[in-house]
Amino acid sequence: GEIWKGRNVFSYGRNEGTGKVKSGTARPEVLDKLLATTERVLQEIDSVEYGLTDIQEYYSNTGALKVAAQNRKPANSGKKVVVSIVEAFGSPTETNTTVPVRNVEDVLRLEYRSKLLNPKWRDAMIEQGSGGAYEVSQRMTALIGWGATSHIDQFVFDQAAERYALDEDVASKLQKANPQAFKNVVRRLLEANGRGMWDSDSETLHKLRELYADADDLIEQVDSLY
Repeated sequence: GEIWKGRNVFSYGRNEGTGKVKSGTARPEVLDKLLATTERVLQEIDSVEYGLTDIQEYYSNTGALKVAAQNRKPANSGKKVVVSIVEAFGSPTETNTTVPVRNVEDVLRLEYRSKLLNPKWRDAMIEQGSGGAYEVSQRMTALIGWGATSHIDQFVFDQAAERYALDEDVASKLQKANPQAFKNVVRRLLEANGRGMWDSDSETLHKLRELYADADDLIEQVDSLY
């Protein structure tokens, strides 16, 4: 949240900045006031192809904005900043002219069930080889991003670990196709536990640490060949 704020404190206009190259003027006090009065963050999604869990811009901007606003609420106020998602990719009909607006947690839950945790989606990614493994890896990184800025259900982490790391056949295919991507999958799961997003048992964590060490060794062996 504070990183987002540091990058967005500048205002731009005709008389902003100094020197020949007009730059923005930092006004952190103005942004602080705006954030302190923010109660709801609205994010529009205009494409079925790319959702909240597909690209980093959503969690690094919308999610971080929500955290920055929440940080400026008194700790004992009980006020929570809400993120609402406007699904603008559907066309209104004569009988239904409304645009769906959902809580971010509901949208994330739906997307993870339909993509990352969906065996059909997983298998399709595996069939694509290195590129598919990379896509899986990117979504695991996005999972951590949303875990840091919103609420992610425990079952999402549980099933992600089961479907991509603890399934020996899947893990072998991912590691063979893209060792770096598989290493990142395991690293993100361990990071989720380390940052308190995911409460897993000691046996699972021990297995993940072994997989991470093996992945690291494999990458070193591959690098030594070049």
